[in-house]
Amino acid sequence: MELESVPGVGAKTAARLRELDDAEAALERGDVAAIARAPQVSEGQAARIARGAIRARHGDADDFLATDRARELYDDALALLQAETVTDYAAKRLETFYPSASESRLAETREFTDRALARDPTPEVADALADVTPLAEPRDVRVRDRCLATSDAETYSRASDAFPELSVELVDDARDLAELARGYATVIALDESFAGIEVEGDVRVEPDAFDDPVSVVPERALAFFARNRDSVRAAARVHDAAGIDAPLDTDTVEDALSRLTEEGTVADDDELDRLSVAVDDLDAAVSMAENTANDRLREAIEERDVTIEGGDLLSLVERGAGVDSLLDRELADEYSDAIEAARDQLVETLSLSDHAARARTAFPDDPTFPVEHDERVVSKLREELTAERDRRATRLKQELAEQLADLREPAADLVDAALELDVELAVARFADRYDCTVAEMGGSGVAIEGGRSPLLDVAFEDVEPVDYAVGGVALLSGVNSGGKTSTLDLVGLVAVLAHMGMPVPADEVRIEQFEALHYQAKSQGTLDAGAFESTLREFGDLATGDATRLVLVDELESITEPGASALIIAGILEALHESDSTAVFVSHLAGEIRDACAFDVQVDGIEAVGLEDGELRVNRSPVKNKLARSTPELIVEKLAEDSGEMFYDDLLDKFE
Repeated sequence: MELESVPGVGAKTAARLRELDDAEAALERGDVAAIARAPQVSEGQAARIARGAIRARHGDADDFLATDRARELYDDALALLQAETVTDYAAKRLETFYPSASESRLAETREFTDRALARDPTPEVADALADVTPLAEPRDVRVRDRCLATSDAETYSRASDAFPELSVELVDDARDLAELARGYATVIALDESFAGIEVEGDVRVEPDAFDDPVSVVPERALAFFARNRDSVRAAARVHDAAGIDAPLDTDTVEDALSRLTEEGTVADDDELDRLSVAVDDLDAAVSMAENTANDRLREAIEERDVTIEGGDLLSLVERGAGVDSLLDRELADEYSDAIEAARDQLVETLSLSDHAARARTAFPDDPTFPVEHDERVVSKLREELTAERDRRATRLKQELAEQLADLREPAADLVDAALELDVELAVARFADRYDCTVAEMGGSGVAIEGGRSPLLDVAFEDVEPVDYAVGGVALLSGVNSGGKTSTLDLVGLVAVLAHMGMPVPADEVRIEQFEALHYQAKSQGTLDAGAFESTLREFGDLATGDATRLVLVDELESITEPGASALIIAGILEALHESDSTAVFVSHLAGEIRDACAFDVQVDGIEAVGLEDGELRVNRSPVKNKLARSTPELIVEKLAEDSGEMFYDDLLDKFE
């Protein structure tokens, strides 16, 4: 599939999609999660791209929803489905479902719905899904203590593309490598020509680095899992709660993730922690040990009376001796003890048994007061500890990154499967909430048994079920507020959901596979000449077309004068009668239109069975071949019965 051939995919978007591992396969599947991993492609845009790709794959034109009201019904149906999702992803993914006239697309969506209705949407699964989000690619990983080096311009360009996390440097010779080694903890030379060179510092010659990116940049895999750890763990819980097979061993991935910190470093390694603490606390520990030695010497001096004979004092002064000499002569043992205490404290505080020899020389044997550490020794010790820490950290990162890199693809499948499960569970919850069934596609027209519209402003359990069937052309009559428009909406909603391949809110439905839905909503007042002409043109196109359409029209008579309206509607019905369309026209002029029609048009009625406390009592299911009585007729009838006066009887006779 050519990327630019997908509706909504231009050159810039296509370039972004090409950064995916297999963009064409993602489009072929309509995989919103995979498409959304492309740079600067949001989930909403991914859903639109996926929908366009699906249409292209099925050769499916975007013309089923032929009017504004038809599109509004689709939006309503989609909103009902999306309300049942747990994840934002599932809500966007549902946007890839649309009413279609394509046989192959309908077969595909019906298969999906069959799968969805077999799911059990338990609260445990919903709780686990709450923490599942599409995997995000961390694009801010930068490694500053390591660099790549090459003398070849082509290799430089290739390395810059392959390893954006690292600095790539151009070098000419070993001297340049040595210079880099002074600024970086590790230098990885990519040219085989550098093999065998002797350079101070951690310089590695790895011409095969491109084949093993994990060893070069273990931070890439670690950052990916650190960023997505919560989602991967939640997806594993979803699989466990739903009792479905996971694409990886969830215990294995949990063990690997438990060794990873939120910052993308290796957790729970005692030796690495010891070295890190030693590096971080070295200066403080040296200072504390130094204070310990000085405190002990001060106490020793204060506790002892040091007596110096005059000749000895003169001799010391003549030799230029100072306190150090006095300490060496009078407090040699005390000084030795103080220095040993400082050395022991430094080694023990930082657990430096492996570096004890170096650490102990931080405090020299030569007596001095106050005691001072040897900064050169401390600096060297810091270098050794830092190098050992970094070597261990890198090795641990590489080991964990190799394990996680092998888990990356199945982990992505794990999360994708959980997100797709939410889409299926949303459909299952929708079907359960609204007592849905799967429509039977075929035959002529529409037949609904026990249909209840979830679009009404009442609790769904209070909605009265409706039975209605129509084949060909029909007029729907009935009292005001009797449910004519609601019935029309129910028929339209059922048509939309059925052609989406979704379950429909009814006990049983059979519906013809239509090519388009035309729903003309009730006009707000009489139209001006231009709008009236435009409306007539629209119906003219319907009457002359050869597509199988479902046409729903609500009180078209309001567009102009009642007398003219009846004649115009009669003419439209006659034309639709000659076509392959199924049509339901709601009208208060059903009788007049029937009289004006040149064929025996079916007139169905929503019957009001009477008035009770000023409220209509209505049989919501239309009665076939029945012109329903109007609200005024019912009121006159009630007055005639209640009063017994001839005036009302005479008025009632006028309705016959």
